[in-house]
Amino acid sequence: MEWISIAILVLSFVTLLVLGVPVAWSLGLSSFFTLIITISALPAATTIAQRMATGLDSFALLAIPFFVLAGEIMNRGGIANRLIDFAKGLTGRLPGGLLYVNIIAAMLFGAIAGSAAAAASAIGSILGKRMDEEGYPKTLGASVNITSSTTGLIIPPSNVLIIYSLASGGVSIAALFVAGYLPGLLLGLILMACAAIFIKKEKLAPGERVSFNELGRAFWKAVPSLFLLFVVIGGIVGGIFTATEASAIAVVYTLVLSFAYRELKLSELPGILIRASETTAVVLLLIGTSMSMSWVMSAEDIPQMISEFMLTVSDNKWVILILINLILLGVGIFMDITPAVLIFTPIFLPVVTKVGVDPVHFGIMMVLNLCIGLCTPPVGSLLFVGVSIAKLSLTQIIRPLLPFFLAMILALSLIMIFPEITLVLPRLFDLL
Repeated sequence: MEWISIAILVLSFVTLLVLGVPVAWSLGLSSFFTLIITISALPAATTIAQRMATGLDSFALLAIPFFVLAGEIMNRGGIANRLIDFAKGLTGRLPGGLLYVNIIAAMLFGAIAGSAAAAASAIGSILGKRMDEEGYPKTLGASVNITSSTTGLIIPPSNVLIIYSLASGGVSIAALFVAGYLPGLLLGLILMACAAIFIKKEKLAPGERVSFNELGRAFWKAVPSLFLLFVVIGGIVGGIFTATEASAIAVVYTLVLSFAYRELKLSELPGILIRASETTAVVLLLIGTSMSMSWVMSAEDIPQMISEFMLTVSDNKWVILILINLILLGVGIFMDITPAVLIFTPIFLPVVTKVGVDPVHFGIMMVLNLCIGLCTPPVGSLLFVGVSIAKLSLTQIIRPLLPFFLAMILALSLIMIFPEITLVLPRLFDLL
C-alpha cells in the first residue's frame, strides 16, 4: 500500500507540474489524491485544509513577512545604494572591479535583508547600466548578479533557514544563522575567483581609483545600514530577542533609516506594503501546501521507507551525502527552494543524522544545494529576475552561467567535506 501511495504522490505531482499547474496547487492536490486512497474525499479535503492551517500556525513563521517587508523597504529606501558605494570603494579600482562590487554588495545586502530576489533586482538595476557604459559583457554581468544573489539565502538573516528550522522539528534558528556566515563568505570568495578568470580573459579595464578618504566616507555612510547586522544577529545570539522579534525590529530600523536618508516618501508605503504582502502570500501558500504534503508522507510512512532504502544502499556517510546532494541538485531544477526544503528535510534529515551528520551542517548544505536550482531553468526565480533586468534571453545566459554553476558546486563540495566551516562559529557561541 505504501508503494502505491508513493507512486500516486509522485506521479500526480509531476503530472500537475507538467500541465502548468502552480507549484503550491500541485502540492496540495497531489497530497489530496494520495489521501483519498485510504479515506473518502470530504474527510481528505478537510484534513488537507487542517494540516495547512496547522502548518502555518507558528510564531517563527511571522519572521518571514517582516523580513520580506524589510527587504522591500531597503530596496526603495537608499540602503542598497550605500552598500554598493561602500563595495565600490573596496574593489572598484581593480580590473573588472564592478563584478567584485556586485558580489560584495549582494553579500552585504543579503546579510541585512535576507532576500536573494531583492538583492538581484536592486543590485542588478543599479550596477547593470554602469557595466554597460564601461563595456562589460552583458552575459558576464548577469551571470555574476544571478549567482551572487544566492549568498543572501545562506548569510543570515535568511527566510529559508527559518523554514528549514520549522521542517526539521526545531533545529535552533540562532545556530543556523550563525552557521551561515562562513559558508556564505566562502561562496562569495569562490564566485570572485571565478569572475577573476573571466576578467583576465575579457581584459576588462580597472575602475576609478578611490582615495582612502573617499572609502572612509563611503564606509561612514554605510555604517547605519551595516549596524542592522549587529542589532539583528547580536540580539538573537545574545538571547535578547527571538528571530521573529528581530525581524520586526529590522522593519522599524530600515523604515526609520529610509526616512532619515530622505529617499522614501510616505506616499510610497502602500505600494511597498502591497508588494511585500504579495510575496508573503506566495511563500506562505507554498509553506501551507508543503506542510500538508509532509504530513501525508509521514502518515504513509514514506520518509521511513526512503530512509531504510537509502541505508540499505550504503551506511557510509560520504556515499549518503553525495547521493542526497545529487538528488537535491535534480530537485532544485524543477522545484522552488521553499517547498523543496519543507518536503525533503523530513525525508533526508533522519538519514543523515543516523550516519553522524549534524542537523545544522546539513541545513546549510541543503540550502546552498537548492540555491543552485534558483539559477537554473525552468523554474529558477533568480534566473528570470537576472535576465529580465539585463534584458537578455534564457538562451543567451545559460552557457555563460555554467562556470558559475561549477563554482557553486565547488563551494557545496567543500562545505560537505569540511563540516567545521559550518559548525565552528555555532560551537564558538555555544549554540550546538
